[in-house]
Amino acid sequence: QVQLVESGGGLVQTGGSLRLSCAATRSTFSIDGMGWFRQAPGNQRDLVALISSDGRTTYADSVKGRFTISRDNTKNTVYLQMNNLKPEDTAVYYCRAIAHNSGGTSFRYWGQGTQITVSS
Repeated sequence: QVQLVESGGGLVQTGGSLRLSCAATRSTFSIDGMGWFRQAPGNQRDLVALISSDGRTTYADSVKGRFTISRDNTKNTVYLQMNNLKPEDTAVYYCRAIAHNSGGTSFRYWGQGTQITVSS
């Protein structure tokens, strides 16, 4: 099993920066890909950024050049550095982890979500 604990959300003005963290705790499985998604009111949950276990990254077009995803495998933690924030970045941000057990079966886990509000 894996528990994801997020931190770092809050209120920021347009053009500001925030850093999100997500730690995979109580992990008895091996962590593979990790990533961040976001969901604004009335919208579906959308991909923000992904990072593989070997550091390959993928970003949504809307955040390229502004957001940076990274991870510390020794701490099973993924980070999202968000710069030049815009009001349209306002959403609940969710951490996701893919992990596999000793038998090779993969599981998907979600964090509890953290609110990011960008004021204009």
